[in-house]
Amino acid sequence: MSTETANPTLLIDGCRLVDPETRYDGPAGLWIERGELKKIARTETERQALRARVAATAPEALRLEADGLLVFPGLVDLHVHLREPGFEYKETIRTGCEAAARGGFTAICCMANTNPVNDCRAVTEFICARAAEVSGVAVHPIGAISKGLEGKELAEIAEMKKGGIVAVSDDGRPVADSALMRRALEYARTFDLRVVSHAEDKALAGSGCMHEGAVSTRLGLEGIPAEAEEIMVARDIHLAALTGARLHIAHVSTAGSVELVRRAKEKGLDVTAEAAPHHLLLTDEVLGGSGAYDTRYKMNPPLRASRDMDALRRGLQDGTIDCIATDHAPHSEDDKNVEFHRAPFGVVGLETALAAGLSLVRSGTLSLAQLAERMSLGPARLFGLPHGRIAEGRPISLAVIDPNHKWTVDARRFRSKSRNSAFEGWTFEGDVAYTLAQRRLSYAAEWARPLTAISEPAGAPTQRRIAGV
Repeated sequence: MSTETANPTLLIDGCRLVDPETRYDGPAGLWIERGELKKIARTETERQALRARVAATAPEALRLEADGLLVFPGLVDLHVHLREPGFEYKETIRTGCEAAARGGFTAICCMANTNPVNDCRAVTEFICARAAEVSGVAVHPIGAISKGLEGKELAEIAEMKKGGIVAVSDDGRPVADSALMRRALEYARTFDLRVVSHAEDKALAGSGCMHEGAVSTRLGLEGIPAEAEEIMVARDIHLAALTGARLHIAHVSTAGSVELVRRAKEKGLDVTAEAAPHHLLLTDEVLGGSGAYDTRYKMNPPLRASRDMDALRRGLQDGTIDCIATDHAPHSEDDKNVEFHRAPFGVVGLETALAAGLSLVRSGTLSLAQLAERMSLGPARLFGLPHGRIAEGRPISLAVIDPNHKWTVDARRFRSKSRNSAFEGWTFEGDVAYTLAQRRLSYAAEWARPLTAISEPAGAPTQRRIAGV
């Protein structure tokens, strides 16, 4: 990335600012000086004064004519698999961060199922050190609940907290031992860490590879019943009530799970939940049509029935589901290019999540303000992260979005190393034009509206892009 992208001095002029913290949704001008947000001008009078001030005092500055563009706080993803260390052929911390920036994310939390597992301070610090080499996206490790993800003995939670973890999870594997899960909740509570539950009864799920229902019967594939998830959601909610700990249910996929989380919240328990874009936009019917036996649609939990998708959308709308998280799970083409029952679970999602969220806005499921909250400030608050805010005097953390840009998903163009997208071939309306974070312009789309010199009149033909992004 060119040094020209660091510490940008830029006027974003005439955007629609959607700020979930202040609940402001309206026109704005944003003055960024050397990578820090110096001024937000909201009224027309303020914006005119800001334009004049910038032109007079910073002739070297660049301007983005942002009429029709949205500005959200930088997006935050609580559920990402970066694969490094150990599985760099699928993804690395660098390529994962590049994919995140392309998707508008300025902070991501990475799961512990690496090799070696992130179950000790040494691995946590390795991830943090490697992430520090990549500018533009903050990486927050999630430590393992159990050593080696084996579900037998607690991992070194206290030491990992010193190393930088922000939560604990055995995601990818459930904690089957209820006594161990109780101890994990109790221990994590002392360190003010949220426990992230991969809710799955493995004995009930068996060797299932898709949702158990009419489609699995028709295809002759072993199914995973909704109850395999719901039983474990119920157990972990009971344990959260017993311990008073903070519990987060990962990748909720069934109507029953949504209702269990809703009841827990009504009881005042500190139980939160996330839903993934693929569960909000797809059902198992995709496997019953042209996508039959297509391993791009194999994920865990699996794509469920229409009633489940509808319940997830209602839960996201009313706040039962607190946030959207991608569960970005990259796999190589060799991994996925096998028989359906043999293929690994998982899909990538960082580069399509915002577009998927905008489709929920267009369908009336969410307002723009709700989408901004569910993808930025909301998830940041769940894990106590210093992200999701737009405030003067802070280093920039912004996603600039063109809501009208139409594009077709072509995974070959992804920044991620992997291509296993459930949205391959979909046409979306709306995408990220620019991502600004950690005092950098960390992503600029090829099609994005170019930046102009502030010394040129608005609409002047002299334009330039910041190079090297």
